[in-house]
Amino acid sequence: MIGTMKKICLTLGLIPALFSFVRAQAVKDIVLSSGGHYIVAEPKGAVTGVLVLAAGFGQRAEDTFPETKLPQAAYAHHILTVSFAAGNKLYADSTVVAALGAVLRDVTARYKVGPDRFVLGGFSAGGMIVLRYAELCNQFPERFPIRPRGVFLVDSPIDIFTIWNSLEENYNNKYSLPAVEEAAFAMQHIKNDYGIPGENIPVYSELTAFSMNKAYGTNEQYLKQTAVRAYHDVDIAWRLNQRNQTVHNANYEVTAELINRLMLTGNTRAEFVQTFRTGYRANGQRHPHSWSIVDEKECITWARGLLDTP
Repeated sequence: MIGTMKKICLTLGLIPALFSFVRAQAVKDIVLSSGGHYIVAEPKGAVTGVLVLAAGFGQRAEDTFPETKLPQAAYAHHILTVSFAAGNKLYADSTVVAALGAVLRDVTARYKVGPDRFVLGGFSAGGMIVLRYAELCNQFPERFPIRPRGVFLVDSPIDIFTIWNSLEENYNNKYSLPAVEEAAFAMQHIKNDYGIPGENIPVYSELTAFSMNKAYGTNEQYLKQTAVRAYHDVDIAWRLNQRNQTVHNANYEVTAELINRLMLTGNTRAEFVQTFRTGYRANGQRHPHSWSIVDEKECITWARGLLDTP
């Protein structure tokens, strides 16, 4: 399977407008025979680790690199950066797991890295996906190509049941047009996949990375030995002024519970990383839901420490 996934279709020289922000790095769009693809920013010399970045809901792999300097920070530590996108998916279902697995198998073969040399990160729904993927890697190590050292979430919704309730609330109250439009779009995709979460609990309990309601599952139990970070720009005033939403609609209410549960299990590497007014999009727009809430140099130092730990 791995041997057939070998076509590289783009290089930095062919797409300077997209990748000019990554200085002195070889950036490639690698297309797999299965039809999927991923984008890499290669460091100089031997690859000592891999940072996998998962894009948000509805985004493409090429949308990530312009929004964060993580590839540049990784470059200084000889870490390969991989950008992956699951498209219009909020969770790691069988389709997403297969696509991400194909990417990771190709990365391990192409760059000669071991399965324990990976740190996963995801923005928005991408965080839900990599968190669940890390759980599955730990639960079924014989079925998965990597053993993640750590995983970090960038303002990610991680409980599909809570997500649905929040989307439904935003759609019905119509306080904010952007929130209504996002809710309608996301709800339609969720319903088309597996129906309404509350009406199909067994399926969604397997898909969700975490559940506030423990009766719906405790998948976080598979993260006891994994470093986990949740990044959030906790700007309540922005949410009130721009979306007419309270803390109840923020993603950090749920991730705070995740981190607390992990801490209670004895996971000393579970962290809630709170920032304030750090979220900005590449176009300069102020938005707490952005890759920029991550301090790139500090995050890569953290990842390097995980990779260097025996």
